[in-house]
Amino acid sequence: MVKENLEEINRNIHVKYNGLSLFRLFFKLKMEESKDTFPLVAKTISGLEEPLFKELEALGAENLQLLNRAVSFEGNEALIYRANYCCRTALRILKPIHTFDLKKQEDLYDRVKEISWEDLIDISKTMAVDAVIHDSVFTNSQYVALKTKDAVIDRLRNLWGARPSINLDHPDLRIHIHINKETCTVSLDSSGQSLHKRGYRQSTGQAPLNEVLAAGMVILTGWDKRSPFIDPMCGSGTLLIEAAMLAHNIPPGYFRKEFGFESWKNFDAELWNSIREFENEKISHQAMLIKGSDVAPRVIKVAGENIRFTGLQDVIKLEVCSFDKSVPFEEKGIVLMNPPYDERMRLDDIITFYKSIGDVLKKKYTGYDAWVISSDLSALKFIGLHPSKKITLFNGPLECRLVRFSLY
Repeated sequence: MVKENLEEINRNIHVKYNGLSLFRLFFKLKMEESKDTFPLVAKTISGLEEPLFKELEALGAENLQLLNRAVSFEGNEALIYRANYCCRTALRILKPIHTFDLKKQEDLYDRVKEISWEDLIDISKTMAVDAVIHDSVFTNSQYVALKTKDAVIDRLRNLWGARPSINLDHPDLRIHIHINKETCTVSLDSSGQSLHKRGYRQSTGQAPLNEVLAAGMVILTGWDKRSPFIDPMCGSGTLLIEAAMLAHNIPPGYFRKEFGFESWKNFDAELWNSIREFENEKISHQAMLIKGSDVAPRVIKVAGENIRFTGLQDVIKLEVCSFDKSVPFEEKGIVLMNPPYDERMRLDDIITFYKSIGDVLKKKYTGYDAWVISSDLSALKFIGLHPSKKITLFNGPLECRLVRFSLY
């Protein structure tokens, strides 16, 4: 699929104007037209704020600031599109449109109702509201979402005599409410579904790794995108796919069918198409060694289905193999693994399992940097190797450690 899209792109970029492909010229002109910037917020997983900061900076974002599980920045309409399409470590890109003080609960309804929602949504469209609250006069985020929805609908009903419908799964306009103490920020969610939903996952194993977390882990290893990359406990293949997409410059949004901003009233389809072509032209096909293995044949089948959908089956090699029987490619590279976790495992089994990881790394992977993530923080010490780096990440609600062992 990637190869077919590349061939189509190559057919379309041969026409040049003073050495500049036409879609690049159009993209440049549209970027010049869209210089007005406004505040934006990119949400992420705790521990991935700095990688996201660097991604946004590379895209041209201005006035960046690290927040808790987020990065605030300034950009234009084009940057909203590019950030959604290109940021591997972002969960959502929000556009704040109104901020106000919240002294009592009634303020929420009154102030939200003052916003000109008629400029943002048509009567034939659908909407949904998400809410996050911290140390507020409100104690229930669902109640906040409900009162916000009531305020929007009441305003539009008063104006039009009718109201837009609610669609919680695929709304045309997703409104995000963030209340922190006495400050309420109303934002438009430009992403729609969370950006971790890349669109390539055909099947899943047990407890699949979040794609944004997987991409962040690959980036945090500092992998050079050329040396061997191995996941010996690959599950459904998420780490392998994210590594291959990173190395080949395949945008993380490449396989998604839709983004929230495509339903906005001011959506610029020409700009969006030119941005996708601009980013897709960067896709490369370099030779590299990426290998995944797992002890369960069923799991390898699932990984194979996901990998084939991306068209990366010639890049990622799979095999049914236990870790102790695995063989590295060359003398040095990156090993990244997410050992299976089962809270029902007995302590003796956990100790034996993690000791075996350390034994195999010492015997077979000399010269590699081995990275292991685990939510069982006490189990990591049984690997028996001195960690050269520790990074705290969250896999859903689970606090994890991503630990590096440099195997000299």
